[in-house]
This record gives sequence, C-alpha cells and structure tokens, in this order.
Amino acid sequence: MTSENPSLRPWRDIDRRKSRQIMVGDVPVGGDAPITVQTMTNTLTSDVKATIDQIRRCEEAGVDIIRVSCPDVESTAALKEIVRASNVPIVADIHFHYKRGIEAAEAGAACLRINPGNIGSAARVREVIDAAKSNGCAIRIGVNAGSLEKDLLEKYGEPCPEALVESALDHIKILQDHDFHEFKVAVKASDVFLAVAAYSQLADAVDCPLHLGITEAGGLIGGTVKSSIGMGNLLWAGIGDTIRVSLSAEPEEEVRVGYEMLKALGLRTRGVRVVSCPSCARQGFDVIRTVQKLEERLQHIRTPLSLSVLGCVVNGPGEARETDIGITGGGKGKHMVYLSGVTDHHVADEDMVDHIVKLVEAKAAEIEAGISEAA
Repeated sequence: MTSENPSLRPWRDIDRRKSRQIMVGDVPVGGDAPITVQTMTNTLTSDVKATIDQIRRCEEAGVDIIRVSCPDVESTAALKEIVRASNVPIVADIHFHYKRGIEAAEAGAACLRINPGNIGSAARVREVIDAAKSNGCAIRIGVNAGSLEKDLLEKYGEPCPEALVESALDHIKILQDHDFHEFKVAVKASDVFLAVAAYSQLADAVDCPLHLGITEAGGLIGGTVKSSIGMGNLLWAGIGDTIRVSLSAEPEEEVRVGYEMLKALGLRTRGVRVVSCPSCARQGFDVIRTVQKLEERLQHIRTPLSLSVLGCVVNGPGEARETDIGITGGGKGKHMVYLSGVTDHHVADEDMVDHIVKLVEAKAAEIEAGISEAA
C-alpha cells in the first residue's frame, strides 16, 4: 500500500538526469531534490489582495513555487507585500524592461524569469544580474517558440529544436560571462514534438536544472492531455527538475494536474491517489458521480495514500488489495469496504461517500502520527 512507501519495482525506475542544484528562495531545484510544481497567477499583480488570495488557493493545492507578472512599475511596487505574504517563493516574470527586473529583485523575488537578450544593452543586462546577485535571486531563462529572436528565425526558417536550443545556449552564455550560475532554463513550445525534441537536445548540452512546460497547451482537458504526453515523455526519460502545466484554467488546477502527472510516474507523492473504473452496466453504484464527490471532498488531504473505487467485483478485489482503502459495488445497495487490502465491512449506498471520507481522514491521521513518532 502507498502508506507503507514500498520501493519501486525495477521496471518502474526512472533514472533522473544529473543536474546541478540551485536554490529558488528556500526551495532546492535540480540535483536530487524533488521535482517542484509551479504555476502562475492571472490576477493583476498590482491588485495585492486578489493576487495573495489566488496564491493561497495554489498553496492549498500544494504549489512549490509561484510566478507573477511584473510588466509595469505598479506591479513591482506591489511585489514586496506579495512576497511577504506568500508561503512559497515568488518568481517575477520580466519580459523586456530591465528596470522591472532590478525592482523585482530588490522587492524580494526569489527568481527572475527573463530572456537576457531581450532586456537591452550589455550594461543593462549587467545591472539586472548584479541586482540578482546582490539579493540572492535566481534567474530562469525562458525560451519560447513563439518569441524566438529574429536572427534565429532567419537562420532556421521556422521554430525548430535547434533554434530553441541555440537561443537557450546564447542566453546561458550571457549569464556565465557575468559569472552568474544560479539559473534554470526552459525551452517551451505549444507543439509537443518540438518541445520534447528541444528539451532532449538541451538536456545533453547543459547541466543546469530544466523547467518543463508545453506552453499554451489549451483548456483543462486538452491541455492536460498535451502536457501529459509531452512532459510525461521527458519526465519518464529522467529529464526535468521543475514543471508548470500551462492551462487555460485556474492556477490551482495547473497545480493539481502537475501533481497527478508526477504521482502517476512515482516521482512525487501528495494526497489521495484514486484508482477508479470507468463504470459499466455491472456497476453497483454510480461510480462517476461518487468519484467526483470524493475527489472534491478529499482535496484537503496532503498525506500520500491510495483509494480504489470500483463499481463491481470483477476487478475490484484485485485493485483493493493494492490500496490503503477500497470499495467495490455489491448487490442490494450494500458495498464491500477493504482496509489495507483486506475485506472489512459493508456500507450502504446512502452512507458511502461520507463513510469513505471519514476512513480516508482517519487513515491520513494515522499515517501522520506514525511519521511524527518515527521522527
């Protein structure tokens, strides 16, 4: 069962790429640190209350690092209060104006997201790097297929893996020439094949941490599929130290999808891992609606544990043996509950969701108590 934290089977091992480690605030990125989950606020950064409220929802979902846009002086002016209120490191998103980068570093941002080549002369780049150094601020180089440099587009004719990697290497050289090494890199594209190829090439060329993302992936369903295919391929190959699932959805949904992706690959554990059937005519209860209710009501659980919800006894007992808590559909409105893989008792239709929620909460408390005693 998940709570016993068993070793992964050999055929599930993922050999992660060896990258050097940097710090984003107090969060390690790269090396042997856990792969971090990021998202980005979509409120006006100058609206401090709305931005902090959104950060709180993302924190509850488990976000490790969060990015905010800083396109104007009003945004960087608000950043100090936002940084002070946030429980996770803040990345300031800087696109063109070098002064915003300096202001964000001085306001306490843990990281600046920039393209060094886009923020002006060598002297201005030096000022931003000096501000990052002086304030213990990391830098994330963000290369995007949609905003490649004109000379690279002329050279290659179109966005391609080689163009993305060359852009990244050019920007890395700028930082290294200024003796700055606390950086991570992203080479994002909305095309899955392009992004995967670019990240794979870059992973072989550098040792810095890589920030994964399929940019402009789409809505909650379509974007989740695209991101899972692209980022899943890379993560499975051991590539990636921090991720953002870019969805046209609320930021907390990006966080939840990111965790589900990492949980599916055995790279992170957080909250309840639900194993459930697609339902069929054999189901003894409404599996779809039951799972929807359980997922909603169990979002507050952070302790890693597993729950199987199967509509009938065909695959139910087998799945229940592998999970902490399980339920299978039975006849006459009574369903079998499994605890630690063993049949334990029955529960009626009308009590099922409340009963399972209580069992999960009790199991989570038991696991946490055991962890505390061991510590």
